[in-house]
Amino acid sequence: MKKLLARFVKNESGATAIEYGLIAALVGVAIIAGATLLGQSLDATFNAVSEELVAP
Repeated sequence: MKKLLARFVKNESGATAIEYGLIAALVGVAIIAGATLLGQSLDATFNAVSEELVAP
């Protein structure tokens, strides 16, 4: 039983999986933030182009 507990304490694969999960979440948040900012910039650009095309 002691060997099983010692092996369980030494096992770091769960901690590694959690770290990878946190990194993936951080990358996801960065992608969402970047897409939001880019989307707002593109929206402003297309609105400006649209106004120029409509103007006589």
